[in-house]
Amino acid sequence: MIRESTKVVDIGGVKIGGAYPVAIQSMTNTKTEQVDATVNQINALEMAGCEIIRCTVPTMEAAEALKEIKKKIHIPLVADIHFDYRLAIAAIENGADKIRINPGNIGGEENVKAVVQKAKERHIPIRVGVNSGSLEKEILEKYGHVTAEGIVESALNKVKQLENYDFDDIVISIKSSDVLMSIKAHELIAKKTEYPLHVGITESGSAATGGIKSAVGIGNILYQGIGNTLRVSLTADPIEEIYAAKTILKSLGLKKGGINVVSCPTCGRTEINLIKLATDVEALVKDYDHLDLTIAVMGCVVNGPGEAKEADFGIAGGKGCGVLIRKGEVIKTVDEDKLLTVLKEELDSYDKK
Repeated sequence: MIRESTKVVDIGGVKIGGAYPVAIQSMTNTKTEQVDATVNQINALEMAGCEIIRCTVPTMEAAEALKEIKKKIHIPLVADIHFDYRLAIAAIENGADKIRINPGNIGGEENVKAVVQKAKERHIPIRVGVNSGSLEKEILEKYGHVTAEGIVESALNKVKQLENYDFDDIVISIKSSDVLMSIKAHELIAKKTEYPLHVGITESGSAATGGIKSAVGIGNILYQGIGNTLRVSLTADPIEEIYAAKTILKSLGLKKGGINVVSCPTCGRTEINLIKLATDVEALVKDYDHLDLTIAVMGCVVNGPGEAKEADFGIAGGKGCGVLIRKGEVIKTVDEDKLLTVLKEELDSYDKK
């Protein structure tokens, strides 16, 4: 499902492209200048499964803070630059593993050349980022409005700017908040370039609506073998972006391992608060994602064990009671309010083996 012809790019030791797996990214929402807060958030994101992190660099103080941040984290750091080419150069000098720029908004060809030369000197990749909301006036006039074709043309024009300086350590990002436009743009650009692509639906919304739009858009793109890194951009705690990204990759068979929670829909036979129980189980198993297990949450003690037989462990509840299930067999009967507790005990026991 992965386009193995894609160029391989090394981002601080994490390789993307070729046959390498799709890497999960997120972005900090702390002030980058606040080193401790930024480091704490990055380390929490890494624990959740983030593999590459991006920090905004709007000031020289933020660029200089990257040096201290790098000393205290374990995953590659990408510096996000807008408008000031000097910040891109400073970010590279202070240890950024990759920079994200729009060559069209950093102030002229000499500035682009200066950034490229510094990136070549330090062997740092450049991610060319183009969003549907940042298209040049000429592109908009050519196509009449924002289109997938225009997004692709804009991105490839900017790639050409970098190639003019004999630079090809490039990652491309083309994003739109329009799901169908994003899908079409990625289909078009995949036919025109072998550079690795960072995929996502920009400004997708909250964890609920944004997660759905991202799953549809990113899932469709990845299913076609397009894409080498992804970010699920949510108006939410960045940790939620990681959980959503992992779920998308697992659903497509692009990520193995981790806890997979399955739960039945509610119906008239349900006599417990199944919605809360399923939500509580999903929160619980985040601490066990290093295990390769399927957990079932069922709302009926009669049919639950049979329906959960494909799961490694499961819980099912009835009126005031519940059962713990292992491979479809009931191994313990408990009070309804003890279901989460016995599941945790079972996971702890399994984890110690």
